[in-house]
Amino acid sequence: MDKRYAIFDMDGTLVDSMGYWKALGRDYLAGLGVRATAEQLEPIGPMTMLESAAYFMETFGIAGPAQRIVDEMHAVMDSHYRNDVPLKPGVKEYLEELRERGVRMCVATATAEPLSHACLSRLGVDGCFDFILSCETIGVGKTRPDIYHLAAERLGAPPAEIAVFEDALYAVQTAKQAGYYTVGIYEPAYDKDWGRISALADETISDWRKAR
Repeated sequence: MDKRYAIFDMDGTLVDSMGYWKALGRDYLAGLGVRATAEQLEPIGPMTMLESAAYFMETFGIAGPAQRIVDEMHAVMDSHYRNDVPLKPGVKEYLEELRERGVRMCVATATAEPLSHACLSRLGVDGCFDFILSCETIGVGKTRPDIYHLAAERLGAPPAEIAVFEDALYAVQTAKQAGYYTVGIYEPAYDKDWGRISALADETISDWRKAR
């Protein structure tokens, strides 16, 4: 990757948190006595938490308001981000190498900014990034390029000069279609999509430890 600017996804890309996220909706609903099928939960993959909360209200009849549901799910993830979620092996060394090369970096994540800051600060890599942006703040997920464009504006660079690091196929597709240089990151949770990500992305990283 020879770009001077980089936008990093967090979950599944920098940190090994997808297991917690994959279980969150199911576990939250189970706590309310709702048994959701995998098919019912699949649509929430690209959603923000607020969109997921609205989906739960509509699909399962969960009592609102939506923000209360979001707050309750945030409380569960807050504990994980502050205590459990680790960096993927090799990430810190990769980020430090980019920083030494003068690459300006930021994080664009579906996770709320306070949780992202707490996690990256605990893991000692928050200083690598100029800023963190969240889909929660913007109000739309990564099926639209809004968060990438806002990051590009703040970085002061056009899409073609920015590398976007993502592990989810839909996010790679969005960034690619919006004109960004895309780097696909292997995440076991999205193993079935790895072939399509590899074909679409400008480059791929299957193991951060071998990326330097």
